[in-house]
Amino acid sequence: MGSLVGKRALVTGGGQGIGKAIAEQLVRQGCEVAVHYYSDRAGAAEVVSLAGKLGVRAQSFQADLTKESGAAGLVKEVVGFLGGLDILINNSGGLVARRQLEQVDMDFWQKVVDVNMTSMMLVCREAVPHLEKANGASIVNISSLAGRKGGHGGSLIYSTTKGAVLTFTRALSSELAARGIRVNAVAPGLILGTSFHTTHTTKESADETIRGIPLGRAGNADDVARPVVSLAAEYDGFITGATLDINGGVYCA
Repeated sequence: MGSLVGKRALVTGGGQGIGKAIAEQLVRQGCEVAVHYYSDRAGAAEVVSLAGKLGVRAQSFQADLTKESGAAGLVKEVVGFLGGLDILINNSGGLVARRQLEQVDMDFWQKVVDVNMTSMMLVCREAVPHLEKANGASIVNISSLAGRKGGHGGSLIYSTTKGAVLTFTRALSSELAARGIRVNAVAPGLILGTSFHTTHTTKESADETIRGIPLGRAGNADDVARPVVSLAAEYDGFITGATLDINGGVYCA
C-alpha cells in the first residue's frame, strides 16, 4: 500500500456512517480530504476537526449531487481547495424508502436512480480530468450486498441501482485504465450503526440477518473504511475493475 501522506481525496457523503469513517481513516493516514455532505453538516465538521488536530488539511463542502450543477460545482470547489485530486470515494447513496414493485411510481424510480447512480456518474465525469493529472489515481465506488444478491423486501430499485454501480465500475475501469486511473468497488453487507440501517432496518430484521452471517456478527463502518482506504492507497497498483465483498461471509463471489 502506497503512502497517503499529502494525497488529495474527495469523499462524497462523508458526513455520516461509512463515508465519515472512510474520511476519518484517510485523514489518519495523512491524506488531505474534502468531505462532501448533503445534510450531515455536523458529521462533516467532525472530520475537519479531527484533521486539524492531526495537522492535516481538510474542508467540508455541501452539494446536491443529483443535480449536474451541484456535482460540477463541488468538484470545482474541491480542486480549488486541494490543488488537484488523487482519490475519489463515491459513497453518496441511499435506499430512500422501502417500496414493493406495485408501489413504485416514476418519481420514486427516478429519485433512487439519481441518488445512487446519476450522482456517481456526474462526480466521476467532473473529477476524471483532474484525476488523470495525478499520474496514478484511484476511484472507489460504494455498492452493496443488495447489488450482488438483491436486498430485503422493498429494496428492489435500490438493489437494481447498486448492481448498476458494479457494472459501472467494471466498464469505467476499462475506459480509464490507459489514463492511469484505477476503478474498484466494495459491496458491504449488514453494517450497523449507520443511518441507513437505523432508518430502514428493524432490530428483528437485523437479528435475523446476523444469524445467517458466518462470522457471527454485523459489520461496522470501520470494517468498510479500512479496505476502502487500502484500495485507495493502491493508486499505482494492479487492481482495477474489482469488487470486494465485505459481508462476514454471507456472499462470496
